[in-house]
Amino acid sequence: MNPSTSPTRLTTPFDAETTAAQVVQGVDLTGRRAVVTGGASGIGVETVRALAAAGAQVTLAVRDTAAGRRTAQDVTATTGNRDVRVAALDLADRASVAAFVAGWDGPLHILVNNAGVMASPELRTPEGWELQFATNHLGHFALATGLHPALARDGARVVAVSSSAHHRSGVVFDDIHFRERPYEPWSAYGQSKTANVLFAVEGAVRWAADGITVNALMPGGIRTNLQRHVTEEELARLRAQSAGGVELRWKTTEQGAATSVLLAASPLLDGVSGRYFEDCNEAVRGQLGARTGVADHALDPEAAARLWQVSEQTLGTHN
Repeated sequence: MNPSTSPTRLTTPFDAETTAAQVVQGVDLTGRRAVVTGGASGIGVETVRALAAAGAQVTLAVRDTAAGRRTAQDVTATTGNRDVRVAALDLADRASVAAFVAGWDGPLHILVNNAGVMASPELRTPEGWELQFATNHLGHFALATGLHPALARDGARVVAVSSSAHHRSGVVFDDIHFRERPYEPWSAYGQSKTANVLFAVEGAVRWAADGITVNALMPGGIRTNLQRHVTEEELARLRAQSAGGVELRWKTTEQGAATSVLLAASPLLDGVSGRYFEDCNEAVRGQLGARTGVADHALDPEAAARLWQVSEQTLGTHN
């Protein structure tokens, strides 16, 4: 389903206060295999927990495998699911992504591209790529396209965790990696989060014939390790911001994971692809609040197709 031709906005019985556990209540994922990047921290933990509780085999794809093992043990203890696995993955390291892909065997039914870095100081990969774009988009792009054969075997779902920060910037194709323009952490983050949505838009088109759906989402404002580069002063400013005189609300990690889990597992999303969700419902296009709505530039099919091509060229791949 292309968002530009979507006849109606998709809504569900769930909302901003719904938890991931409530979304999967009554859902049976027995026999399904899932990968969650960044599954050892923040909303990733609760995404893993909900999918495991529904019976899925879940692999935590994480940089810190010791933290991954601790999380896997906790998830097993709370859900009774013993098929919770851990594998090393550093999205900013091309060799690490390639190793993860090479090590995957058999079908993959759910891929949640959850890991990310937010508002970091100016950092670059060995290739010279800006770190937030390299991690949040290019690493996940390489992972998803590399796993495409496994995803195509049995009608998989791919979930891209974006952010309302995509409002801040489209993808600046003339200078993606801030080689000419001054580096600004939030613009870089916003660009990478727009890229996550554009990946869903183009992935929905390219992979429709394979039975793969691709959707993006805004999890909400959640205080997690994602904000490790954001000062307390900046967080205080963000907390004090208001939209229409209403103070911005912060979610629990259980609530923050709900929309990811909805897109990954709920039968309500069967056949739905190329859309952007927030608070467990499709976002309103063009009506942008402090944390709500999806910008036109994030759903632009021409930008989405261009980004896919640029990503392939950058990585030296073709999928």
